[in-house]
Amino acid sequence: MNLKYYKNGVQKSYGKRGFPTKKEAQQHEAEMRLKLQSPTYSSVQHHEGRQKLKDYLTVWAKNYGPNLRPSTYAGYRSHIRNQIIPTIGEVRLNELTPAMIDDMIRELFDKGLSQSTVRYCQRILSVSLGGAMKYGYITSNPARNIITKFGKETHVPDPYTIPQLQRFLAIVTGTKWEFPVAVASLYGLRISEVLGLRWRNVNLVRKELRVVEQLPYGLEKGIHEVPEMAPVKSKKEGDGRILPITDITLAYFERQKAQQEQQKAMCKVSGAIYYDNDLVFAKPDGSPFRRDKMSNEFGQVVRRSGMPHLRFHDLRHTAATNMHQLTGDFYTISEILGHTLEGTAKSLGLSAQVNTVTARYVEVRTERKRSVLEIYHKAVLEPA
Repeated sequence: MNLKYYKNGVQKSYGKRGFPTKKEAQQHEAEMRLKLQSPTYSSVQHHEGRQKLKDYLTVWAKNYGPNLRPSTYAGYRSHIRNQIIPTIGEVRLNELTPAMIDDMIRELFDKGLSQSTVRYCQRILSVSLGGAMKYGYITSNPARNIITKFGKETHVPDPYTIPQLQRFLAIVTGTKWEFPVAVASLYGLRISEVLGLRWRNVNLVRKELRVVEQLPYGLEKGIHEVPEMAPVKSKKEGDGRILPITDITLAYFERQKAQQEQQKAMCKVSGAIYYDNDLVFAKPDGSPFRRDKMSNEFGQVVRRSGMPHLRFHDLRHTAATNMHQLTGDFYTISEILGHTLEGTAKSLGLSAQVNTVTARYVEVRTERKRSVLEIYHKAVLEPA
């Protein structure tokens, strides 16, 4: 069997190589043609392109993970494991087509998954296959050539107005949700920051709260002790932020402190173990709450309360929106939230462009943060 190819317009040929089948011989010829046509071709790239999608995604997620927030990384892994791999994971990387991804999308919709979940799967494929293109494993990104058209994004819940927040705070008063809801809605803390807040970062004498660490993402069930917290990565220069504790919210921290002292005493009397993680908000035995479980339980609390649908993270949006409506102090709010000015503008739905160069020279002192927080807290907790 003589196989032929052309180089610089001259026909070349080589003799039989002992291929066991015609198909393998033709495949080898195709590889040789590709090698001559593409100066960047390598057998390694071709080999990697023949791996199964599930194997590529597993390695890609591991390598790409350090670029993501822990929660985003966990979301990528979950969607890859539970939706993408069971559907098209056995397909070879260089054989994946837009039609296959369209079929996957239809199958996921048939399973009753929401549009946001299905669209997230498509987004993960688009990003990951883009990496495969850069590595030369594939020549095009099939996830970007699908014919499926997604509708508008699901409506993000509106933040609570001050009257709605007052009602919700009244509903959770006296329950385990009183402290986390208050801190998230009055200071704009994220759920991981609430769960990872430790007393060493709360100074009740100076009335100061340091948001410098958060609960590590993805704690396993049954974990009682957290040896090390994850640092809070601020989108501004430097990590973490310092917030004043206003006089009117000081009572929340004092009640939480007193309750924990009572729980420690009860554990000591009963002979039960108390796991002292120094957490401001923890289970009665001092163990940490898991982030995912708290998020799920919060949804149930909102539904039972009869309040409009809200995610825990939307309490942060509630704080930002209400502070801006009351004070209009854009710079201070961005400092309180630990956002860039652009990020704060986006969360508030403002279209105006922010001059980041000028913003670098705007120093927000603790006194100004306290002033903005006091105006907001009094409007919520001391209604006229």
